[in-house]
Amino acid sequence: MNAPTYDDILIDRDGAVLTITIDRPEAGNKFRHQTCLELVDALQRFRLDRDLRAAVLTGTGDKFFCIGGEHDPVTSLDQSQVLPVIDVYQALDTIPKPIVAAVNGFAVGGGNVLHTVCDLTIASENAVFRQVGPMVGSFDAGYGSWYLEDTIGRKRAKEMWYLNRKYTAAQALDMGLVNEVVAPGEALTRAVEVAREITTRSPLAIGAMKGAFSARHNGVSGQARMAHDQQLSLYLQTQEAHEVGAAFGERREPKPESFWA
Repeated sequence: MNAPTYDDILIDRDGAVLTITIDRPEAGNKFRHQTCLELVDALQRFRLDRDLRAAVLTGTGDKFFCIGGEHDPVTSLDQSQVLPVIDVYQALDTIPKPIVAAVNGFAVGGGNVLHTVCDLTIASENAVFRQVGPMVGSFDAGYGSWYLEDTIGRKRAKEMWYLNRKYTAAQALDMGLVNEVVAPGEALTRAVEVAREITTRSPLAIGAMKGAFSARHNGVSGQARMAHDQQLSLYLQTQEAHEVGAAFGERREPKPESFWA
């Protein structure tokens, strides 16, 4: 697969760990339509690359992780006007490989959702977490509510959304919104260390665990990801699958001693 060229994100590959950086510091690393398309493309390439086993998501600079979405003026009501960020959240959530967020600054609105959907979050001491939707005339009624509630509890999640307060990294750690807090400038380094540690674990087991954690939210697509992408691939390697396929081709009954093996 040829390496793509992106405008809004940077890609850095180091062994089994891929780092994806939202590279729009002049805009607070907001994701726009182009950014979302590039993130989805990079994440799908990460999913299909057998040599990559973990990823890190961060933002350029030391002030902003991501402060949400940047909407172009709406000219019609068709799907081309929709910011495709749900595709990004869905990819982060369903790719059977771990993704660690390195929150290096403000994680606001959709930026807070981005790191919440990631598997783990490493935060810099100067990071700030906030949901501002109802304050600025917007809302997130999906990943940003359900997964936030799963992460910090219903009362805290509603507090974030209804009161739009700012939370320090220490407060985020206390409420379970992040996994670790490190010194300013160290979030990316630590996130890569954590990601690299996970790559020493069984990738099949990690993929199964990730599917299990998100199964109740992903419905049929999550079930299909587990059954088709993981279990079917393993089943096709069994003696049972080979024998049943051979028997069908040879128009005979399969040998039962091949079952369960």
